[in-house]
Amino acid sequence: MPRAVKFSRYGGTEVLEIAEVERPSPGKGEILVRTVVAPINPGEIGIREGVFADFWPAAFPEGQGNDFAGWVAETGDGVSGFAVGDEVIGYAPRAAQADYVVLPATVAARKPAGIAWEQAAPLSAVGVTAWAAVNAVAPAAGETVVVSAAAGGVGVLAAQLAVLRGARVIGTAGRQNSDFLRSIGVVPVLHGEGLSSRIREVAPNGVDAFIDTFGSGNVDVAIALGVQPRRINTIADGRAVARHDVRHQAQEQAFTPELVEKLASLVEQGLLSVPIARVYPLEEVRAAYDELGKRHTRGKIVLSLVADSERHTPLR
Repeated sequence: MPRAVKFSRYGGTEVLEIAEVERPSPGKGEILVRTVVAPINPGEIGIREGVFADFWPAAFPEGQGNDFAGWVAETGDGVSGFAVGDEVIGYAPRAAQADYVVLPATVAARKPAGIAWEQAAPLSAVGVTAWAAVNAVAPAAGETVVVSAAAGGVGVLAAQLAVLRGARVIGTAGRQNSDFLRSIGVVPVLHGEGLSSRIREVAPNGVDAFIDTFGSGNVDVAIALGVQPRRINTIADGRAVARHDVRHQAQEQAFTPELVEKLASLVEQGLLSVPIARVYPLEEVRAAYDELGKRHTRGKIVLSLVADSERHTPLR
């Protein structure tokens, strides 16, 4: 039987279960994808714990996961752009952590054969979010941009995209990520108390833009540094958006399959790297979220749903 991650009440990782489900069928204009990998994201923890229940209530038993990559296993009526066996990158809210996912063909992106499944799957979520955040603050060549949590899932991509625009990028992170950030062209600065002073030390001429991917007062730091609110974007601090009238551009405002394919092309060309912290089998989904919840991950944690020996054999 096909499997899917489900939870039937709000709570910690103990509420997550691997359920046996019926294989879904695609309707008109839809495709059925056999999932190969599905990343996990911090926002999914809040949904499962009920933090966002007033805005996005669960329909128990609720599915989990948003972004994924896999093969087209079946096409519905009226689909002409995809065929069985095509490799795709998808986005399916609260449904991605499952052996089979149905989604409209119009929102699926083509995965280049030259990039790994793990590198491709996060692009429809953190990749698009990073692109939106960078676009929101519009860094020009030679400007100085700060990216908070610059080794995290969104931050590491936002930092690289800003570097590609010619900006000087300062990335906040733990000490263990300093060498890594330097390797991708980012100036590392230790996060935590005294952050604004440390940023001033490496940016004596000031900061032009600030991308916050972590919250925890980073927007206040940006304001203290003299960054104009229109050049600040946060994806993690809604209260700061209301308090300072800063920007809040993320995946929802930017997603298109064409953008996902553009990001995938940058990865294929070696211009953008998607660091993978660890790959867990689907059966260890609880352990995967326990690790993510510590919020010290470099890059992405990904769930694998297909054995290594089967990854290069499209289902026919």
